[in-house]
Amino acid sequence: MPKLFQNTQVAFALKSNTELNRAYYLFKLIANNTLVNIGTTVTQLALKLHLPVEGLIRATVFDHFCGGVSEQDCLPVVDKMYSKQVYSVLDYSVEGKEDEAHFDDALAMTLKIISFAQQRQSIPFAVFKPTGFGRIDLYEKVGAKKQLSPEEQAEWTRIEARFDYVCQAAFDANVLVLIDAEESWMQDAADALVTKMMEKYNTQKAVVFNTLQMYRWDRMDYLKNLHQYAKTKGFHIGMKLVRGAYMEKENKRAQEGNYPTPICASKAATDQNYNTAVQYMIDHIDTMAIFAGTHNEESSQLVINSMAEKKITNTDTRIWFGQLYGMSDNISFNLGAAGFKVAKYLPFGPVREVMPYLIRRAQENTSVAGQTNRELSLIETERKRRKNAN
Repeated sequence: MPKLFQNTQVAFALKSNTELNRAYYLFKLIANNTLVNIGTTVTQLALKLHLPVEGLIRATVFDHFCGGVSEQDCLPVVDKMYSKQVYSVLDYSVEGKEDEAHFDDALAMTLKIISFAQQRQSIPFAVFKPTGFGRIDLYEKVGAKKQLSPEEQAEWTRIEARFDYVCQAAFDANVLVLIDAEESWMQDAADALVTKMMEKYNTQKAVVFNTLQMYRWDRMDYLKNLHQYAKTKGFHIGMKLVRGAYMEKENKRAQEGNYPTPICASKAATDQNYNTAVQYMIDHIDTMAIFAGTHNEESSQLVINSMAEKKITNTDTRIWFGQLYGMSDNISFNLGAAGFKVAKYLPFGPVREVMPYLIRRAQENTSVAGQTNRELSLIETERKRRKNAN
């Protein structure tokens, strides 16, 4: 681990001893696949039966991984992190709704967050998922260039309008907007739509950011082709780089559908792909802006080293680092203390509605080799440091 990220006193400065102990026992639980599966099943059953478990969920896993139940409820967390030079990305994490009323609700919430962020330096970004604004099946059909029925065409027009409302509002408010990536089979249509928004709103700087999941082996070619197109059209590229979150689902679908998996052959190939994209974007930083969404210390150090080589200052607003709230505090808070631009994704929403997100978060932590053990090791180091300091 690079030396910068080993300072646990800086990493956990905002956590009381009680909160640090809670984090320790939570990650101990998450490290055990069997316990995660049992806990997930029991929690889902309890919520379905309307048992009074929301208080318990709120006091444990929810408060560790989420900022609150509403944007106002998140403010104490936002302000505390900002006191340590760590910004927030408010992420309304209600998933799995697939009707027009919910899509309109998601649009209204995103516009509300943009307005909320406009008033606070601590919240420079808004974010939304494409499937928050439309059905995944329709994205898939549009991406495959299949004929749409008149009803589907009207539906797609509404999706485009939702994207445009948000990007226009972000542009007017001088708030940056991150658009998440999702499953590969819906991504072509989303990419085309985000490119349209970049072309319209990124003429002076990157306001609209797409997301590249670098566990996909085709994403470097996509980035280079987009760069060529952007040069001809004269717009800036905003891109959040992540490794990716749907690997098991992607591989399973490819196997069942008997087509080549879009996922890199190995973790090492994914890491190489990610680092290549980082280097490419920093090499072309005059017309690009990067949000390096990573919990990987080596990739974070690569960004730092590349910035130093190019004589790019730590405070340059074209280069952001990002991590999820409740994870990798050693990266976020040490970067903030060193003057880099860094933001935490801060999920929020009603406890019951955010449970699908929290369950996914626990399952991903269980499946990502090393992540949970790394969190535990850092927490243990800080607990010992505090004990010895007393």
